Amino acid sequence: MAAATIVHDTSEAVELCPAYGLYLKPITKMTISVALPQLKQPGKSISNWEVMERLKGMVHSHQFSTLRISKSTMDFIRFEGEVENKSLVKSFLACLDGKTIKLSGFSDILKVRAAEFKIDFPTRHDWDSFFRDAKDMNETLPGERPDTIHLEGLPCKWFAQKESGSEKPSEEVLLRVFQRFGEIRNVDIPMLDPYREEMTGRNFHTFSFGGHLNFEAYVQYCEYAGFIQAMSALRGMKLMHKGEDGKAVACNIKVSFDSTKHLSDASIKKRQLERQKLQELEQQREAQKRREKEAEERQRAEERKQKELEEQERERKREEKLRKREQKQRDRELRRSQKKLEKLQAEEQKKLQEKIQLEERKLLLAQRNLQSIRLLAELLSRAKVRGG
Repeated sequence: MAAATIVHDTSEAVELCPAYGLYLKPITKMTISVALPQLKQPGKSISNWEVMERLKGMVHSHQFSTLRISKSTMDFIRFEGEVENKSLVKSFLACLDGKTIKLSGFSDILKVRAAEFKIDFPTRHDWDSFFRDAKDMNETLPGERPDTIHLEGLPCKWFAQKESGSEKPSEEVLLRVFQRFGEIRNVDIPMLDPYREEMTGRNFHTFSFGGHLNFEAYVQYCEYAGFIQAMSALRGMKLMHKGEDGKAVACNIKVSFDSTKHLSDASIKKRQLERQKLQELEQQREAQKRREKEAEERQRAEERKQKELEEQERERKREEKLRKREQKQRDRELRRSQKKLEKLQAEEQKKLQEKIQLEERKLLLAQRNLQSIRLLAELLSRAKVRGG
């Protein structure tokens, strides 16, 4: 879907759900084709921009809301133009269709054809013939008959709950908006189901050119009359949002009838079973992840404990080595002290022995002196006896 565009004139807008600022505004597009002449001079070309400016000048006092090139070939340039109101389309077509453009530097004139944009929207004949001819549909069952509208390109923000602070669309808001056309049996916004993408392999989040998130939705009416009224109201319309500040923007949405039994009881039950299986698988995956995490934590705890034990053992060995080293040091010091003591004792013993020997010698000399004195005294005594 194209980006939302600013709406200056909201006079043709009709109410959809004013409580949420939602309206429907007629699509006011036209297709303009400009036939190009055969270029006879090599290197010469026609400026698309110049052609566009000439078209803008042909509508006199009016102006396009948007004008863009949808296709450009050697033979023609096709434009898509949009105007502010449906009432202006005929005036624009009268100014453009069947007219010609004369470009400076070219002798040939360029013929212009303009027509109202052909809207791609299903007709009553389309859905009646589809459900009539479909062999796998039972028109007595909800979802297998024309009762469900498929909407694409709805801006998320416009269908969000007020004051919620979220930009996620709400099924409650969707139901409130579209129950204007009749009682609703069921609604579905696939992007709100976290398992839907895995179930279908599709991405339900789509961005517009403006960068806003859009969504798709299914709305199922209880009665055929509600479906018909909704399709009739949406045909040829844009979705318009009017803010609290009065500013309005509009965007194109794609509307079709559901041909896939999306909201049939069988499809709903099938999705519920698939969702249940995916939930069980998710729970199993989460349980497995939890077990793996617990195992990893146990492993880490064991590794930490092992490292602590290894560190304690290394510390014990370091302490033991240090203790042995200190013991060896003490033993060496003890041996050195013992040797020193023994040496001192030996020296003391030697000195004592020498002293004893000296004393013994002195005693011996004294004894010899005494004997000499006694012998001398005896000799003197004998000499006296003889002389007397």
